[in-house]
Amino acid sequence: MAEGTLARAIDDFTAGAEHLTRLVDLIADDRWDGPGLGEWSLRSLVGHASRSLTTVVTYLAEPGGDVELTSTAAYFASIRGYGDPASVRQRGVDAGLSLGNDPRAGVRERRAQAVDALAGTGDRPLTTPFGGIMLSDYLPTRTFELAVHGLDISRAIGSDLPLPAEVLASALSTAAATALLTGQGEQALLTLTGRESAPLSVV
Repeated sequence: MAEGTLARAIDDFTAGAEHLTRLVDLIADDRWDGPGLGEWSLRSLVGHASRSLTTVVTYLAEPGGDVELTSTAAYFASIRGYGDPASVRQRGVDAGLSLGNDPRAGVRERRAQAVDALAGTGDRPLTTPFGGIMLSDYLPTRTFELAVHGLDISRAIGSDLPLPAEVLASALSTAAATALLTGQGEQALLTLTGRESAPLSVV
């Protein structure tokens, strides 16, 4: 059962990573320094999104420890309000710059590295800055980030490239589970059914 859950998580993550590379291929050469999201340029936004690929490689290369975060929702609940927004912005800027002179190739390289790192991997604990978590629970957090920031990139460049159905389903499941765990379940249901439109903050 656990390995089946991991296989599904890997498939969803891989689809999200492929969607990111397809989006990045649509970005015109003169758009990289233009608006992305908030204070981020498009390059910084793509760089931030690509961190969902690089962290998988980094964490898999390190020994795992005790599991403190027992679900995907528990991971997101643990990071709510964590960190300095200025530091988050700077990490996005740095990640964008690290894509180099050919950011499209940089994203493709990171996708290939993540897919290769997952090949043949069984479920195992990973060590993250927020606590230990099983790989099968961590990967949906990356799929969620790829989905949300994929939508951000699509809006920034005016693309109508849809999210793959499995990526969207995974992200929605994560959002619902996190809303429930963080006491926002009723508000999420009211929002989804059109009864209210109050903002939610699941991450």
